This record gives sequence, C-alpha cells and structure tokens, in this order.
Amino acid sequence: MNPANLPFDSEAMLQGLRTWVECESPTWDAGAVDRMLDIAARDMAIMGATIERIAGRQGFGGVIRARFPHPKQGEPGILIAGHMDTVHPVGTIAKLKWRREGNKCYGPGIYDMKGGNYLSLEAIRQLARASFTTPLPITVLFTPDEEVGTPSTRDIIEAEAARNKYVLVPEPGRADNGVTTGRYAIARFNLEATGRPSHAGATLSAGRSAIREMARQILAIDAMTSEDCTFSVGVVHGGQWVNCVATTATGEALSMAKRQADLDRGVEKMLALSGTSNDVTFKVTRGVTRPVWEPDAGTMALYEKARSIAKSLGAELPHASSGGGSDGNFTGAMGIPTLDGLGVRGGNGHTLEEFIEVESLVERARLMAGLLATLE
Repeated sequence: MNPANLPFDSEAMLQGLRTWVECESPTWDAGAVDRMLDIAARDMAIMGATIERIAGRQGFGGVIRARFPHPKQGEPGILIAGHMDTVHPVGTIAKLKWRREGNKCYGPGIYDMKGGNYLSLEAIRQLARASFTTPLPITVLFTPDEEVGTPSTRDIIEAEAARNKYVLVPEPGRADNGVTTGRYAIARFNLEATGRPSHAGATLSAGRSAIREMARQILAIDAMTSEDCTFSVGVVHGGQWVNCVATTATGEALSMAKRQADLDRGVEKMLALSGTSNDVTFKVTRGVTRPVWEPDAGTMALYEKARSIAKSLGAELPHASSGGGSDGNFTGAMGIPTLDGLGVRGGNGHTLEEFIEVESLVERARLMAGLLATLE
C-alpha cells in the first residue's frame, strides 16, 4: 500500500478540524474538554471504532479509548496517544478566530494538538476506505490534562502503552519537518509564602508581606537557571486587599533538564528554598514530574521506518530530542518504541497567533498512514 495514492483532501480535513477547534477545551474546564471528547468519540464511532469512556478524576475531564476493528484485536498493536485539552480559556475563539490566510490556518489549539489528532484519524479513515487491513490493531487514546502535566491520566497512558508494541504521538512536528525521538525531563513545583497581616496604612511595619517574600524568591529561582537546568515561575497569586499586608501568596514553578541527573539536582535546589526568614515562611512542594525520555534502539528503529516512508513520499525527516514535555515522556521512558512530533507543522503554540501550515495536514497524514500500514 502506497500512502501517496490515498486521496487525502486538505480542504475536507480543514472542514472537519474546524469543528474540533471551535469546540474550546481548556484543561481546567472539565465540561468543555468532555464536549470535545464527545465530538471525537462520535467521529470515531462513525468510523466503526468501539468507544470506551473512562470517567475523569481530580476535577479533570474524562478519557476516550477507541479500538478499531481488526482480526487481531486484543493483541499488542499501535497506540496513538493525544491530548484534547488546550491552554486557551473559553472565549479565546473571539480573539483567535478560525481563519485561513494562504498556507496558514489559525485557531485555539489547532497546532497543539488538535491538528495532529485529527490527521491521525483521517489516516485511519483513508486506510479503511481503501479496504486495507493494517498488520497491527490500532487503539486511539485521547486524554484531558496533558497541558498541566498529566496528573490524572498518566496511569491510564502507561497501562495502555504497555499493552501495545508501538506508541505514536501526534504532537506538533518540528519546524524543520522533523519528528521527536526524545524529550527533556520536567518537574513542576507549588510555592507558598505565609506572612503576618497588618493594616498597610496605619501599622505597615507590624506586618510581614507574603507577596514581598514571593517576589524575592522568584528572583532567586530565576537566577538558578543554567545551561543544564532551567527554572521559571509562571503562576503567582497573592493578597486580597490593597490596604492589608498580604498574609499568603502562592505560585507555580517549572524546571526542565536534558538529563535526569540534572533535573534531580534541580529538584533538590528547589526544595531547599523552603524555610522561615524574618517571620515569613516559604514552602516548596513538588508537583507532577515527567521523566527524561532518551531514545533507545526500539525508538530509533521506529524512527528509521518513518524516515524511509517520508523519503518514499519525497521528504526528509530529521529527528531530535525536544524541550517541552508530552505524554511521550512516559511511554518512551518505559522503553516502548515511541515516535513523537508526528503532528502538523506550524507555530506560536499557546499564544493568540497559534497556526498550522495547511499543507502539513496531508503530508503528515500520509506519513501516519504509512506507519500504520507497515508497522508489524
């Protein structure tokens, strides 16, 4: 089966993808994520898949597991793993409207990662329409919480990956048309400063500001960044009244490293910031962590298969390890052959200028179809 002969149509794909993108699904709005999962479940049911809904927990949306008809169903096969949550709050569609400008198409979550998820289903759909039976059964797993570190579904992803021979992750492709064969390690931290209240006008000196301590620690955390391990604070909350010295302030920090040992040292540095000074307590607790994923022989063999398919389609397919985590961190670290970054090309993810390169929809769908058709 030559994937170049499959009749992919970018305009038809855009029409289907638009429905997904305009169903906004920010991580912290479980109802919105579930509505997006409902749309994907319906699309896959029409394709003949058996759909299983797994209830959400910890305040997040649920999970969809879809198994497509296959003579070997139940045997180890291919897992396509993607997340349906985005970073964009409901209402972003008014600012980041769906629009097409030449080879670019814009919309919240279109790049990270609804475009990749959609083209994966289109690849399955086109193979079925061609009456082609893939060597291995295909399972699709769509999850609700990747953008916050996958705290509620890591166990499901790892359990499903362990039942399969390969994991394909349609996160955004690299700018050079490349794919991802490894991911850096990432740790999240919760920060809390506790001070002493007072009236900010009448008795300012009697108080101990939690906001001031949080600000001091943010600068200290930023200063810890090195070539081996980066640190940043991305969320801060503090105070209730401007005329009161703030008693509490909270924040969230992120650390990333190419090597697990460097991240482990970074974690130690962060936790060591906890303590009490000048009657203000600062506490650091560890949040969710993604392990480093370093490519092994299985992943590289899978990559070589993809590279060969891309070459037959007239394209080069470079590879590299990437910063920024994905659920491929988990499956790759388990030693299961994993190929990430199989989704669309584009840019400006997590911003109000998020876009995809339209031509990459068909190009990457052909690559995905080629993998599904040949992996055994």
